[in-house]
Amino acid sequence: MRSYAIIAASGVGKRMKMKDGQSKQLLEIGGYPVLYHTLSAFENAQTVDSVFIATKPDNIETVERIKERYGFTKIREIVPGGKERQDSVYNCIDIIEKRIAATGQSPDAILVHDGARPFIQPGEIDDIVSHSVTYGACVPATKPKDTIKYIADDPEYFGETLERSRLLQVQTPQGFDAGTLIQAHKHARLEQHYATDDAALVEAFFPEQNIRIYETGYHNIKITTPEDIHLAEAILAKLQSSEKPV
Repeated sequence: MRSYAIIAASGVGKRMKMKDGQSKQLLEIGGYPVLYHTLSAFENAQTVDSVFIATKPDNIETVERIKERYGFTKIREIVPGGKERQDSVYNCIDIIEKRIAATGQSPDAILVHDGARPFIQPGEIDDIVSHSVTYGACVPATKPKDTIKYIADDPEYFGETLERSRLLQVQTPQGFDAGTLIQAHKHARLEQHYATDDAALVEAFFPEQNIRIYETGYHNIKITTPEDIHLAEAILAKLQSSEKPV
């Protein structure tokens, strides 16, 4: 099996309260950029052949320096991100499609991952690739720890309580059959259809495609708010101690 991975790393960290539109992927955890930890996992995953990164245009040189400094050999292209995350992913999809046309070789699967999720593990990536090839689509997720409620018509009050046992918090990397993901993004581009993640795009344009659940631990967090940095330091220490992730 061989797969391509797309890393969406254009987020400006608004909820991180960062100044001047800085990227949260360049914040440091354990003395290394968040993006370093993310890329290390894909570099060490056995099933990943090539990595494509979409980032802010003014961060391309910085990401190039990270590539060279840490010897990431799987990075093939670093491209400018788009207005929305989906646009950034499409920019990588476009490069991949041209690469397939030029070489006549297509990967078995394409994964899409948030650059701000630094703790996905290489073995988990390999599992997701395997399930993506076998089932056509695979998405990692965790069970919510809290009770989830709707907001009522009056937004000052709670509405219905959802059945927690039937809920999952969706994560990345999300893996898909290469042709399916490419076509879903092309359809979405044509129709100007935006979704919250790539799984939702596939659900919209390929409703017959079931998406396999891959349940992960609670270590695969997304760096979103300042509090997440402290949590990330603790998770990193846990992972480095070779103990089971929290």
